[in-house]
Amino acid sequence: MHDFIQQLGNALRGMWLYRRTGVIVAWLVAALATVGVMFIPDRFEASARVYVDTQSILRPLMAGLTIQPDVDQQVAMLGRTLISRPTIEKLVESTDFGVPNATKAQRDALVARMMQNIQLKSTGRDNLYTISMRDESPQFALHVVDALMKAFIASREGASSADSKNAREFIDEQIRNYEAKLSEAESRLKDFKLRHIDMQTQGNIDMAARIAENTTQVSQARLELREAESAREAARAQLEQARNLARAATQNTGGFATPEVDARLTELKRNLDGLLQRYTDRHPDVENTRKLIAELEQQKARQVEELRRQAQAAGTQRSGIEANPTVIEMSRTLAAAEVQVASLRARLGEYESRGARIREQAKAAPQIEAELAQLNRDYDVHRKNYEDLVGRRETVALSNELQSDSRLAQFRVVEPPQVGRRPVAPNRVLLMPVVLLAALAAGIGSTLLLSNLRPVFFDAASLRGAVDLPLLGTVTLVRSAQVRQREGRSILRVVASVLALVVLLAIGMVALSIHQSSA
Repeated sequence: MHDFIQQLGNALRGMWLYRRTGVIVAWLVAALATVGVMFIPDRFEASARVYVDTQSILRPLMAGLTIQPDVDQQVAMLGRTLISRPTIEKLVESTDFGVPNATKAQRDALVARMMQNIQLKSTGRDNLYTISMRDESPQFALHVVDALMKAFIASREGASSADSKNAREFIDEQIRNYEAKLSEAESRLKDFKLRHIDMQTQGNIDMAARIAENTTQVSQARLELREAESAREAARAQLEQARNLARAATQNTGGFATPEVDARLTELKRNLDGLLQRYTDRHPDVENTRKLIAELEQQKARQVEELRRQAQAAGTQRSGIEANPTVIEMSRTLAAAEVQVASLRARLGEYESRGARIREQAKAAPQIEAELAQLNRDYDVHRKNYEDLVGRRETVALSNELQSDSRLAQFRVVEPPQVGRRPVAPNRVLLMPVVLLAALAAGIGSTLLLSNLRPVFFDAASLRGAVDLPLLGTVTLVRSAQVRQREGRSILRVVASVLALVVLLAIGMVALSIHQSSA
């Protein structure tokens, strides 16, 4: 911090050495800047104010019957597009500006000059627009503002008729497009229904319920088939058992069957086996059963002999096994079981094939339903848009007639184009302090530059740091009274020069202010 203060002090002391040069530079800059300010050309401002009345009694009366345009937005858009290059070029091309034979460079320069100086301001809520332009020529600025105001008023009328015409043409074109879209949508819907006509009758049936119902039918048919197959196997076993019994009886009886006696013998033999498991051979029940069996066998032998004599007398022979009533009955039962199994197999196959078709349809049903819903949705959307467009076409026609007969927005010139007698720029009173600051800055800058170009060392440390040589010693300067008086007078002259510059510029500001107020 000490080094910084020391360096700053040395710099100020070095600048003080060139104080006379700084004062001279400040006075020269002030004089030149003042002359420059005084030679800046005056700029005059022309302006006009236009009020846009958007409050019409027809707007609430025609609500719902016509299209209510956003007049405020339209006017705001017109204001933003008013100061555009195409609009300014049209104004420049008009003969009223006196440049019909100007070159392209001159026209471009004039367009750039006008776009830079023209302003359009709006108060927003009150729909009050101010068109203004600043230029060195007051008549030119007045002429431009007048032309812009007329263009601003005329652009609303042209925009209204053009918008209505464009809207009518657009709606007519869209109606034709939607007519074609409706025809195409109807054709697609008809082709889709013809292509999936087998699914039309099942549109209201729940596919999951159909699959569940088919699954139940298949399960029931399989259960019935297993039962029928079990019954068939049981009938086949019984038939084989009956044939075996008939075959054994045929071997004992010579080929003649006695089914009643055989059945009783079988029953008695079964009872005998049960008795022998509980009693001994000498038990009375066992002996009685064996006696009955012997009697039945004798009776069977007599019946077989009688049948043999009858067969020989008749001269015919018959297979005893196939003629056995039990075998015949079992064969009939087995045949019925075979028929039942075949019927159930056919039913199961039909249910399974039906289930496969239902599952295939279930896979395709969501896609088909989605396509049908999409077609119906497209058709409904096109039809709704077509009907809306037809209605809006009539609304546009009525709105066009309304805008043609009575304007929803009326332009009223509040203040006609006029130009002030006093220039609005430049403000020389405010530029004079800038001149003073520039002069002081130039003077200080010149002293700083000279002190850096021709440096002076005021202490041993600065000299040692600059030359990097051994310092043998220093000699102190002793100022006499005359020197001190001369330095004092020099300081007074510098201060007086600066104060004189400030006072002179202040007098100039006062004079300019009086001149502007009296002009």
